Amino acid sequence: MTAYRASLTEIDIRRLIQSNDEDERAAAAHKLCRNMDKAELDEHDRAAAHKILRLLANDAAELVRRAMAVTLKASDLIPRDVARRLAADVDSVALPLINFSPVFSDEDLIEIVQAGSVVRQTAVAGRPRVSRDVAAAVAEVGAEPAVRALAANDNADIAESALGRCVDRFGASPEIIAALAYRQVLPLSVTERLVELASEAVREHLVTRHSVAPETAIRLASFARERATVDLVDQASGHADLSQFVATLHARRALTGSLLLRALARGQMALFEHGLAELAGAPHQRAWLMIHDAGPLGLKAIYDRAGLPPRLFQAFRAGVDTWRSLQAEGVDTTDDAFRQQMLERFLTQRPNAPREDLAYLMERLDQDPVAAPARAGVAA
Repeated sequence: MTAYRASLTEIDIRRLIQSNDEDERAAAAHKLCRNMDKAELDEHDRAAAHKILRLLANDAAELVRRAMAVTLKASDLIPRDVARRLAADVDSVALPLINFSPVFSDEDLIEIVQAGSVVRQTAVAGRPRVSRDVAAAVAEVGAEPAVRALAANDNADIAESALGRCVDRFGASPEIIAALAYRQVLPLSVTERLVELASEAVREHLVTRHSVAPETAIRLASFARERATVDLVDQASGHADLSQFVATLHARRALTGSLLLRALARGQMALFEHGLAELAGAPHQRAWLMIHDAGPLGLKAIYDRAGLPPRLFQAFRAGVDTWRSLQAEGVDTTDDAFRQQMLERFLTQRPNAPREDLAYLMERLDQDPVAAPARAGVAA
């Protein structure tokens, strides 16, 4: 307390009250506010500080009020009534407090959002902590910059319904879709909607970062049915129920020869096996035996029974032979490096595959982050 009282010198008080120079009063306000915020105040000292702050809040000079707002923007020293008054001030005074001050209640912040000022809505949305009720208000009535700031703020508690409202209102905004996609936690329902709307790069992030069920690929068929499904299986195959997955694909008429060829070329033998079994109406174990242990005619028999296009059989044969060759070399067929090596070696055989499938596989070869090591291994 002694240090606090010593810092409030007579000269400071005189400069604050009597000076006609705005810069001088602003400098005095900054010093006083800084010292008050650092001091340990008892009840009497805090009451005295509040009197000074009310005096500053009524100063005619914007520079003085701004000095107070900036210095105490993150402090709990400002009385709530003073903070509310300053929140209605000009932007240079109001925004620091709106963006940081802990003294505002949720009701205060919702009132600010509903008032409609874009910059103030954005300041609320970017606060160090945004409660669920405040986030819902921003999602419902906030302008695009405010909703973008909210979506990018991982310290904002945004309910699933509010996230959905953001998508409802700004699904055409790439910036908002990307900001939502990069949140640390997303409900599945929102993730599915974002995948439909996102750019390719953001879509890849969603599939990799968030636990999207394989069945999601089917519901997203409108943008890239087969491609999205195979890409999802890349990261889901370790724990997905492939029998159920392919059954669902088949029921929706999405279990095609093109999809299975793409999967096989990328080393997804399990998906290929389950897919053939589903199409042929055979148990997985029987399909596995026909593919791997029934001699040169086994694959042709299960392939024909599955009803896949005869013109694609040689491409499938090349895929199975490539997989067996790598397995015989002792390559670990479960890791990403193998999948890349499989894809590269399959393409070097110039398989008689449809142009769109080859284009897809070449694109994956380009995109895969382990492409360089894989090529080095093949070259060796």
